[in-house]
Amino acid sequence: MTDLTEIKAAARKEAFARRKAAFDTRLPGAAGRLSEVLAGHRGVPLSGYMPIRTEIDPVPAMAEASAYGPVGVPVIQAAGQPLKFSRWTPEGALKDGPFGAMVPEVDDYFEPEILIVPLVAFDTQGGRLGYGGGFYDRTLEGLRAKRPTLAVGFAFDAQQADRLPLESTDQPLDMVVTESRVLTFPS
Repeated sequence: MTDLTEIKAAARKEAFARRKAAFDTRLPGAAGRLSEVLAGHRGVPLSGYMPIRTEIDPVPAMAEASAYGPVGVPVIQAAGQPLKFSRWTPEGALKDGPFGAMVPEVDDYFEPEILIVPLVAFDTQGGRLGYGGGFYDRTLEGLRAKRPTLAVGFAFDAQQADRLPLESTDQPLDMVVTESRVLTFPS
């Protein structure tokens, strides 16, 4: 395989299998370490995500953070476009959004300064392999052009890869939080 698209597809396939195995054997409280990290950023507008498939669940940490400041979730606008973020509360009504992720029933958009980013795989240099749509890469590029924006990958330990096939458009993570550790990366 020499085509980067094929290489990324193979890396995703392997990473999805590792993530599923971790999801199937997960213990309660996986978001505890994420809550600890977010406690150092109380009141800063942030976005989490509503988990789909076998993603690790950030909702408990998002609910805790919502007591201190705005929390949102991503809303896909269209293919090739950056994400928008709609305010979310633990008790707020949700509806089905694109790709099976729930989104707030009523749109109330804002720009977060911290993004909790779902992923398929990560490496120890801050590289992230997503689903392939480029939504977070476009979004982070736009937000970072305006102000410092912290990208926090949230994943199971098993999602770590030795080396990821990355492109120049792939936005790096500033940090990865797993159920057992926090990795930070120099900018």
